[in-house]
Amino acid sequence: MADSPVPFTHEEHRELGLELRQTETRLRELRDVVLAVYGEHNRASFSFQRVLESMTRLRADLQIQMGRDYPGYGADGTYL
Repeated sequence: MADSPVPFTHEEHRELGLELRQTETRLRELRDVVLAVYGEHNRASFSFQRVLESMTRLRADLQIQMGRDYPGYGADGTYL
């Protein structure tokens, strides 16, 4: 049987949260450019929107995981 995984440290969660927020901001900027050039009914525009929805879901899931790893810190908004 495999050992239990070692969770991220609180600081690692904070760093990852910051990087994901910055990445999402940049993806939104790029999506806006694609939308401006190709319009909202373009396949690439649609895909950008799906990527952003997935990023939002990932950040929410990681926020929940952080709450499990460090009870009491789950509501601190590290990933939100």
